[in-house]
Parts: sequence; C-alpha cells; structure tokens
Amino acid sequence: MSSSELTVFHAGRCLVTGSPDTVRTTLARENLMPHDVLCFDPTGKQVDIAMATTMAPGGIAPVKGGATRRGRPRLGVTGREVTLLPRQWAWLDSQPGGASATLRRLVDEGRKDHRLAVREAQDATYRFMLAMAGNLAGYESALRALYARDREGYLAAMSVWPADIREHALKLSLAAFPESM
Repeated sequence: MSSSELTVFHAGRCLVTGSPDTVRTTLARENLMPHDVLCFDPTGKQVDIAMATTMAPGGIAPVKGGATRRGRPRLGVTGREVTLLPRQWAWLDSQPGGASATLRRLVDEGRKDHRLAVREAQDATYRFMLAMAGNLAGYESALRALYARDREGYLAAMSVWPADIREHALKLSLAAFPESM
C-alpha cells in the first residue's frame, strides 16, 4: 500500500482502495458523499476526503499567498524546528556531514529497526480496528493477541468478522507478525 493510498469502507464493506482521486471518482460513481463512508490512510488513521475540485491533487488545500517554505520543497525536504540541549547540538556539529546529515542518518537507521515496524503495524491496526471492529465479537481478544504478537489468537478472534474488515486488519498488521510470514 503506498503512502497516499486510501481505503474506503461503506456499510462494513471495502468500497475502494486507491489514490484520493480514485476515491473521489468512486464516491461520485456510487452517488455517495464523504460523510457516508469511513476512509483510512495506510497508518490506520481515519481521514476525511475532500470532494471539492478546487483542492490540489491529494485533497489538500493549496497554500495561499505564495508563502515561503524552509528546506528544499522541490526535493520534498521540509525545514522544521528541532529542540536540543547545547551538548546535543555540540555532538551533532562534530559529526561528519553536519547536523542535518547526521539526523537524517539516525532517522533512517531507526526506521530499519524491526521493533519500530512492529509497533507501527500494531498501532495502525489498532486505529482501524477501533473504528471498524470496536463493536464486533472478539474485538478485545483480537487486540490483546495483536499486542501479544499471538498470530493464531489474532486470527481466531477475527474469524467471525466481515471479510473486508478482517482482510484490511490483516493487511495492516502484516509487520506485527514478521516471523510467521
């Protein structure tokens, strides 16, 4: 699932998975409005999809007034503030490549950490399950099994759920059970 891909549910069924433009097209074709559906991003967060044609691609309102942005926006680099203690700045400044290069390297190393991927998958699945399965039988058991990394218990607890909800929860939770894949 790409980072801009959305999954939309209507009446407990998966209606569409795709780009924001694909979602808008499908909603229009099905004669549905955004308030008729639940839309999730790849992190399991519920998001609103804008139907307005005045929006920029991806459903994000364009920046008005030619506001300047720090960083290198054309390269996808955004400048943001980081707060560190003087001793931490001193250490960063002493690293080869400078503070920015060192921070980027540390972030990339952290992202490779298996434990982080497991936690992100668990949290994404939790957010989705809370919205879509919170009232379904076996929800609490599935959640306990997810965080205990008990794949068999997780699958068993979800076995009575509607197929589309179960399948999306499984897709979000793949990284939570890497040893069983």
